[in-house]
Amino acid sequence: MKRILASAGILLAMAMAPPPAAAQTAVTMIVNFSAGGSTDLMARMLQPELSAALGTQVVIKNSSGANGTVGALELTRSPRDGNTLLMTPGGSLVLTPHTRGANFRNADFAPVCQVVSAPIIMMTQKDSGFRSLEDVLAAARKERGALALANTGPGSTPHISSISLERLTGVEFNHIPFRGSGDVVQAMASRQITVFTDQAPLVRQYDYHPIAVYAAERMAEFPETPTFRELGYDLTFSIWSGLYAPAGTPEAVLDRIDGACRRMMESRPVIDGLRQLNMPIQYRNRADFTAYHNAEYERYEAMVKRYDLRVN
Repeated sequence: MKRILASAGILLAMAMAPPPAAAQTAVTMIVNFSAGGSTDLMARMLQPELSAALGTQVVIKNSSGANGTVGALELTRSPRDGNTLLMTPGGSLVLTPHTRGANFRNADFAPVCQVVSAPIIMMTQKDSGFRSLEDVLAAARKERGALALANTGPGSTPHISSISLERLTGVEFNHIPFRGSGDVVQAMASRQITVFTDQAPLVRQYDYHPIAVYAAERMAEFPETPTFRELGYDLTFSIWSGLYAPAGTPEAVLDRIDGACRRMMESRPVIDGLRQLNMPIQYRNRADFTAYHNAEYERYEAMVKRYDLRVN
């Protein structure tokens, strides 16, 4: 009888004990573009270190469509408990709402940390026959609207950069939208598309030929590739990415994730991994990133109105 009572006591104590750290609810990190694209590649590289920093498993969920606004909207409808986060390029939240509209507000998001910022590049297959921007423009001039130029969705940063180029050159492209750069890469492999604009890391990742870069200066990674500015077109665009929680998440929870993000970005695997992906690190903590995010939202709002960049 004593043995039975002792065993019962042990079982009761085990039942009442707090669950081990490993039993915490997993954190879902929404990636709002398709698998295999630049945002997805970055998120999967960050995933192990973010898991370690948070002390719980981080699971990636790809939720693509409408230039990332599908995944962004999913975040706004998630519980405000810190267990659902969004890794996204900034354009989905600060540009697309102005160019094509979105079913969310700027106030629906709580910026946590910025991780990278990279200029975008116009690129093509190495055997496409296009070696320079003038080659691309010459092909576009032959037949108005015939040259297909892929982008990651109407109103996205790559799409708006191409529209801006049209305004300055007088050419007209056939803009082909995809759900994400992973889908564009597949279309490039099957030769459905020969030219597209996206984040610079894809050039090395898939061995493409860089045509011109939307940056103020040439990139160290591609020293032979001219900027649009030096070719006579004053255009600079970049894609920065960061981690977000739903607005209304408790301050203590946001602070905890902010601290985990800092530890993640200081880790050697992340520093080396982002370097291998050719993604320039641009870390901002929660306070700085919130200010930067809001400034970018206002900047793009003014730009879209000034140049009439709304799209259907």
